Amino acid sequence: MTNLAIAASGLCKSYGDKTVLDGVDLAVPEGTVFSLLGPNGAGKTTVVGILSTLISADAGLARIAGHDLTTEAPAVRAAIGVTGQFSAVDGLITGEENMLLMADLHHLSRAEGRRVTAELLERFDLVEAARKPASTYSGGMRRRLDIAMTLVGAPRLIFLDEPTTGLDPRSRHTMWQIIRELVSGGTTVFLTTQYLDEADQLADRIAVLDGGRIAAEGSADELKRLVPGGHVRLRFTDPTAYRSAAVALPEVTRDDESLSLQIPSGGSQRELRSVLDRLDSAGIEADELTVHTPDLDDVFFALTGAGVPGQDNQPKETVR
Repeated sequence: MTNLAIAASGLCKSYGDKTVLDGVDLAVPEGTVFSLLGPNGAGKTTVVGILSTLISADAGLARIAGHDLTTEAPAVRAAIGVTGQFSAVDGLITGEENMLLMADLHHLSRAEGRRVTAELLERFDLVEAARKPASTYSGGMRRRLDIAMTLVGAPRLIFLDEPTTGLDPRSRHTMWQIIRELVSGGTTVFLTTQYLDEADQLADRIAVLDGGRIAAEGSADELKRLVPGGHVRLRFTDPTAYRSAAVALPEVTRDDESLSLQIPSGGSQRELRSVLDRLDSAGIEADELTVHTPDLDDVFFALTGAGVPGQDNQPKETVR
């Protein structure tokens, strides 16, 4: 395997009689985006708290950026940055002052602190707002400033705990681009998010946390293949064509009321061509064809038994 930014095994955490984590194992290669998904209350923030030394685990072992989590906690903290869903920005001072304060906390010289601050403010498109109170910033600007402050110490590994919660779509996409740029520069990103499309877009590997355990882990495509239910749906307006297609096609599920047929399919080009070839051979033309392939919404629902907050949890179809 490539070098691991995070190697954890058997992480456990309880609060009273409530078990939050029950033997969590994680392996995150350097220079990748690893996303942890799970229902609200599944323990995602607890995982981040443990791996970033903010919370102690009841049991388990972990190495972060090559350092033992328990015996080398100061070295771990020096190698990481943490940005939570609640901004650490001080709204009473300017963006530039927030950055310089962070430089002081990292014991940078005055000249080095100003150099790093200027570079990061430019990188995150905050130069014009740098000398305005942070309280006047939009949500997206505050989140960009928050991440810029996290990068002052040049961390090798960044924990982003729901970094785009509450942002508008444009700000979310800006944050996605920032994350991609960080990873292309060699930084490892550990991302928790409530937006499944965010994990789908960004993550090299995804783990689904449920009931204190990792329910599944893999790339987005690997996880989608765990869930059955892919199909092609054909709709007709001509009852005769509908009945002929039902005879011509194998394994169809009929809906006589809507004159539609559903054929199991993994969504591959070969399977779709086979359906179309059978229709052409029988001289049948469907009025509408839709292809459904399982997405991360389906994976999340199947593995956790929980709906996705803010989404309708209905199968997604692409109209052809």
